[in-house]
Amino acid sequence: MTVSYDTLKKQNAETSNAIIEYWKESAAFLALAKMEGDLTIQRDNEDAVKLERGIDFAKSKGVIDPNYVPEPYVELDVLGKTPSTVADEILAIIKSGNNNNSTTNDSAGSVIVLCGLSGTGKGTTVSKLCQKLEGEEGKKVVTWSNGNIFRSVTLLAVTWCEQQPDLDGFDKDKALTKENLQSFIGMLSFGKFNGQYDTRINGLGLDMLVSEVQNTELKSPKVSQNIPTVAEVTQGEVILFAADAVETMGKDGLFVLLEGREQTVNYVRTPFRFTLVLSDESLIGKRRAAQRVMAAALSKLNETATEEEVYQALEDCLMEMAAEAGFQA
Repeated sequence: MTVSYDTLKKQNAETSNAIIEYWKESAAFLALAKMEGDLTIQRDNEDAVKLERGIDFAKSKGVIDPNYVPEPYVELDVLGKTPSTVADEILAIIKSGNNNNSTTNDSAGSVIVLCGLSGTGKGTTVSKLCQKLEGEEGKKVVTWSNGNIFRSVTLLAVTWCEQQPDLDGFDKDKALTKENLQSFIGMLSFGKFNGQYDTRINGLGLDMLVSEVQNTELKSPKVSQNIPTVAEVTQGEVILFAADAVETMGKDGLFVLLEGREQTVNYVRTPFRFTLVLSDESLIGKRRAAQRVMAAALSKLNETATEEEVYQALEDCLMEMAAEAGFQA
C-alpha cells in the first residue's frame, strides 16, 4: 500500500491505514503512537471522571432519575474494518431487529446512538451512516451534539452576570444556582423555526436561533472560557433537553445520529445503541499518530508532489514528532 499525494490529500481512514502499514516496523512511529495512545486514554479517563461527577451531581439534585436503566448496547469490534463496513453492520442490525429490541418501520424515523473511546472511529462512522441513510435509503438524517446546548446555557449564565449591578465578571456561585439553571433551561426551546428544527434562546433580552449564532455568539471568548465550569453542573439539565429534542425528531420521521459518551446518551430512549471497541488498543495510538503526521506532511506539499517527496515529508514530520515523544534516532 503506497502513499501518493492523492492518498495523502484524502486525510481519511484510507490515508491513516496506509501510513500505519508503511511504518508498521518503524521504531520512531511506534514510539509516537505509544505516546499518542497513552495521552488519549488518559484524556478519556479524565473526561469520564468529570462526566460521572456531573451525572452524580444531577442525580443528587433530582434532575435525573438515579434508577434509570438504558436499553442494552450492541458492542462492535472495529479492528480491521473500514468505517463504511461498520456502518453497514449497524444498518443490518437495525433492519433485522437482531439487537434484541423492536424493529424499525420504513416510514418511521429512529434514533441511533453511537459510543466508544477516542480513536475508535465514531465520527467517521457517523458520517458514513449519514451518507448511506440519505443516499441509499432515502432517509432524512440529522446529527445531534450536546455542545451547542452547553454553549447556550453558558451564554445565558454569562449574560445574567453581566446584568447584575453588584457583579464584576462571571460569578459561578451566584449564576449557577439550581433556580437559575432551571430558569436558563426554560429559556431554551426546541422545535421547528423557519421550517427547520432548531433551538431558540429566548430570555434575558436575547432572542436568537442556535443555528444562526453557533459560530459567532456561542463561540465568543466569554462563552468558551466558561463552558467547563457550566458543563460540570448542567449535565442533567442538558441531557434531558437533548433527550426530548432527539425524541421529537425521531417521532417526526427523521433519523437522528447521536454520538457521545455513554453517561450522557444513556438518557435518550432508543433500542438502537452501539459501542465501538478496538480489540487491539494499540491501534488507537497508531491512528492518532498517523493523523498528526499526515496532516503536517500535507501542509508542506502541493499538487505536483511526487511520491518520493510525499514520503520525505512524512518522514521529516514523523522524526520531528517522535522526538517530542522522547525517541532518539
